[in-house]
Amino acid sequence: MRSFLTTTSRILVGVLFIVSGFVKANDPLGFSYKLDEYFIVFHIDWMSAVSLWLAMFISVFEMAVGFALLLGARMRQTAWILLLMIVFFTFLTFYSAYFDVVKDCGCFGDALKLTPWQSFSKDAVLLVLILIIFFNRNAITPLFGEKASGLIAYTGFLVSLFFSIYCYRHLPVIDFRPYAIGKNILEGMKLPPNAKEQITEMVFIYEKDGKKIELKQDEMGKIDDTYKFIDRKDKVIQEGDHPKIHDFNMYDADGKDYAQEFLSKPGYKFLLVAYDLSKSNEKAQHKINDFVTLCQKAKIPFVGLTASSPKETDVFRHEHNSIFDYYYGDNTALKTIIRSNPGLVLLNGATVEMMWHHNDFPSFDEMKEKFLEKK
Repeated sequence: MRSFLTTTSRILVGVLFIVSGFVKANDPLGFSYKLDEYFIVFHIDWMSAVSLWLAMFISVFEMAVGFALLLGARMRQTAWILLLMIVFFTFLTFYSAYFDVVKDCGCFGDALKLTPWQSFSKDAVLLVLILIIFFNRNAITPLFGEKASGLIAYTGFLVSLFFSIYCYRHLPVIDFRPYAIGKNILEGMKLPPNAKEQITEMVFIYEKDGKKIELKQDEMGKIDDTYKFIDRKDKVIQEGDHPKIHDFNMYDADGKDYAQEFLSKPGYKFLLVAYDLSKSNEKAQHKINDFVTLCQKAKIPFVGLTASSPKETDVFRHEHNSIFDYYYGDNTALKTIIRSNPGLVLLNGATVEMMWHHNDFPSFDEMKEKFLEKK
């Protein structure tokens, strides 16, 4: 029974670590954005400067530990690493759930969303399984011998590192986001059938005898001169369903939203997404201008979408002689649309036909041959 429990725990934990690490390595930028949320919560914003490299390291290290565990390589070190990691992550997910500070831990990227308490429960189960492995670590023998198993584990680490770097320099190999190729943005903005409605309750906060108390609307009759009003808030009684895409906007400088109008027009059109123009890749700008010129000659709409301010955008357009209009959207939404700054999205109506990282921008002739001449 002891051997069975140890082997089962090894397989479950090893596979879970590899899957979790793979999903994050597949989208290192997305995971780095999640780390930024934690840095803000713990008031260590300065760590954002290394969030990308930390995201890549964590995902690759997670897979490497998973490989080592399945192979039974260096089990003394592997068991200690597992225990320290799970204790840290269990504390982190408990803190997030108890204080309701980070809504999604990012454990499985966009592939699987977990609530804070689901994340904590997952880590609590993992803690039990890892304790079984830890207390039986000396009884675990390498699958292919110590040297061979260690070599395979190191190879897995290097392959994982290459994979993560590749996904960063291009785009996620597997796209779990609601803007993935083939997805219709307008459809994504609709609520699912039989959607659960969110129920909220208005709560009034008063102070009485030096203590803050919360009162529901039907309790307001007890208020007298001894109560001092502090605040009012809407308390969520039941979480409702939300559209997969709920923050896609295209505002002009005057604040008018053109998203519905833009997406509803049939035919091909290009959307250049640059969530922060000050961080946008400089080398891509000249190629973009040449591409836009040919698009305009072919009467194919081409617009930009950024979260930078109109003033910053005007300066950027002047510096790079941009000959297309920019609209303004939500910073988080733009980071979600494409993991590149800038990134190019080809839409057919409201459907994402193709997207390119700035390292992979196509020539106009390539794009025309592959897409437009199919019409």
